[in-house]
Amino acid sequence: MGKRYADAWSAIVDVLVANGVDTCFGLPGDDLELLRALDAAGLDLVPCRDQRNAMYMATGYALQSGRLAVCALGKGPAVTHAATGLLEARESGAPVLVLAAGVSERRRGSGGFQELDQVAVTAPLVRWAHRVGHPDRVVPATVTALTRAVGPPAGPVYLEMPDDVRTAEILVTGPQPTLPEPLVLESVPLMPGPALAAIRASRRPVVLVGGGMRHRNDDGVVERFSERLGAALFTTASGRGAVDEYHRLFCGVAGLYATAPARELWSSCDLVVSLAGRLEETVVEGGTPWPPVTVVQVNVDPGGLSAEFAGPRVLGDARHAVLGWSRTLDEEGKGEPADATEVWANVIAVARKVMSLGVEAELARAATLPGIRIAELLAALDATAGEHHVLVQENGLQDMWSYCFPFHVGGGSIVPSEQTPLGFGAAAAIGVKRAAPDHEVTAFIGDGAFLAARADIAAAAPAHGGVLYVVLCNGGYGWLDAQRARLGLDAERYPFIRPGAPPPVVDGPDIRCRVLRDKAALADEILAARRFCSQGGTAVLMVPVAPDDIPPPLRDAEVVPQ
Repeated sequence: MGKRYADAWSAIVDVLVANGVDTCFGLPGDDLELLRALDAAGLDLVPCRDQRNAMYMATGYALQSGRLAVCALGKGPAVTHAATGLLEARESGAPVLVLAAGVSERRRGSGGFQELDQVAVTAPLVRWAHRVGHPDRVVPATVTALTRAVGPPAGPVYLEMPDDVRTAEILVTGPQPTLPEPLVLESVPLMPGPALAAIRASRRPVVLVGGGMRHRNDDGVVERFSERLGAALFTTASGRGAVDEYHRLFCGVAGLYATAPARELWSSCDLVVSLAGRLEETVVEGGTPWPPVTVVQVNVDPGGLSAEFAGPRVLGDARHAVLGWSRTLDEEGKGEPADATEVWANVIAVARKVMSLGVEAELARAATLPGIRIAELLAALDATAGEHHVLVQENGLQDMWSYCFPFHVGGGSIVPSEQTPLGFGAAAAIGVKRAAPDHEVTAFIGDGAFLAARADIAAAAPAHGGVLYVVLCNGGYGWLDAQRARLGLDAERYPFIRPGAPPPVVDGPDIRCRVLRDKAALADEILAARRFCSQGGTAVLMVPVAPDDIPPPLRDAEVVPQ
């Protein structure tokens, strides 16, 4: 019993198909045999112009779907160009398999064309990096790569096919190896311990949801746990979309992006329960200092458990921990929440009301100002969105408005990790749309990010469109210009922004571009763009924005000039 393949790519693609992969992103090198293998297997390739964008697309696909994404590269500079995307995939915990070409074994060390020790380059950026040295190792190495990519913990892996292995005939004897079968744990009460004791004793708790809860909260176990505790419910930026943003306990994104009422909640809480998050810098710094309280951390990845905070650390699946704690508390029959917990619930409700009134005041102020303000734009996007939609975000000075509560993301959110590479959201939106074709996908980005991904946006439009790009046009890099102004540096000598016309778009029947300046036409323009996207087109709405249109949390935190 066995199977014979003409080359390594054919064998690898067969493994991918057997494990549910249906799409590949990338910019292959000279060896287009991979495309032939994909065609033969019925898999689709989303061709890219830039290897970084290919990695961003694959990462967006993986984060949205929760499934493995595949990215194909050439060799040498193709790999180094993709390194930023590898870093982003690692920090986002995205299961991405990177397939790369490599110089043949017999040419190693000879200074061959595009020769590079690619494993050494990629190893610090991935969960596993491996160069296949023999045709017999192609299939086992591919299965190992898939296993390590999906985790836990999930993350990118790098698999290199040297030219002489890539072109060799592959013979697989015996049954094809399969991925490990996950062990699904039942909900069981947790044994008494310091984490459960801290939860029991708390009267003013906060539950903080990280990106690791993505696809782990389909049935609202986190919301029910928060209700059981009477806890204020926050997310990290990457955890947004994992919980219901319309829930009565949800208070927005924590840390740098939190508004003043939310920061007051943090300053008066007595416990933080961090679920599948890393407690990164933007969560614990900016505005109100992190409270000196017990922090219960749960993470399946030991690297995600910070030693900087006092409190129990639990190594394991945060979903299982929440289920176990909830069942234990229920079986103890604690009954109705204590009076102190009810008081805390009222404090949360007041804070949410104040935040909503703050946005209403901001919108009223915006209505008196010339031009479209970003708060008005986000409110119009909220009002025109369908039931199923995803907001894909960047992390620039003005597109961070979309991180602010109570502007909602509804069906989901994809954001860059703490690394925040320019152009991630612009390109990742294409991968998100591939993963969720029945969702409206809106990329909320700056003009710098749009320019970084423009070639791939245009290339994807004919066959892989459907994304609405909302581009905030301030002429470049607003965050850097704000820091320049804070230091009193000369704007002409350091022109981080160059106000003027919005950046050009590649025209075509698959792309609809508009420049928005009229407040009165805002909703109609967005609805028309959404209709165009629903028919498979790519819509781009350019919105000139004022330099002083900065999110209130960033102004409050004094990280930008006033």
